[in-house]
Amino acid sequence: MEHTVRAVGQDLDNLAHDVAALGDLAVAQVRSAVDVFLRHDLNGASKVVRGDDALDLQDAEIEKRAIRFIALRQPMADDLRRPIAAMKTAMQLERCGDLAKNIAKRVGRMAAAAEPTHAAGVAALGQLVADRLAAVISAFRQGDAQGAYDVWVKDTEIDERHEAVLQEIVAGMTSSPAFVGDGTHLLFIAKNLERIGDHATNIAELVYYQITGGELADRPKL
Repeated sequence: MEHTVRAVGQDLDNLAHDVAALGDLAVAQVRSAVDVFLRHDLNGASKVVRGDDALDLQDAEIEKRAIRFIALRQPMADDLRRPIAAMKTAMQLERCGDLAKNIAKRVGRMAAAAEPTHAAGVAALGQLVADRLAAVISAFRQGDAQGAYDVWVKDTEIDERHEAVLQEIVAGMTSSPAFVGDGTHLLFIAKNLERIGDHATNIAELVYYQITGGELADRPKL
């Protein structure tokens, strides 16, 4: 019996380790996508696009192992929450990778680097989103329910920053018809970053649930 309990714990720890590693890779992809945007680095953008394959493969492997664990171990209560949260977290991270890839593709379609004002706004949003994603991965790795809550409760900051960036881009498109093409790409880049922020919030909910068994519901006003 003791051997079985130890084996279950080891399986769950290995699964959590791989999810955290996938999280680190997703954060790196997001940061790289923002970096290639800022530098209008077309070669770097292509590398970000290709790098998404690794996230897809790791997500599929985590899902397969989580399902196998549930089928073979038939866990209850806390031991059931962990593989479910791991599988769902990996899925959210894979989607973050997809969005980073989409950002890189948009960089490749832009005619030129963004003007400094617009670049700064998008980059600041990207930095905020990447930092939140990194913070929630840290909370997952450390089993930190408060850390997950802190990411979740601050989601409105990303929404507000995104809205401000959109207004700046739209104003630029209105004043300069020549900017409409690249401005449209910037709108999509900003939206993809905002969606990564949403996935970070979803992961925060999963981490909190995994640790406490409770759900985050109504977000308090800050």
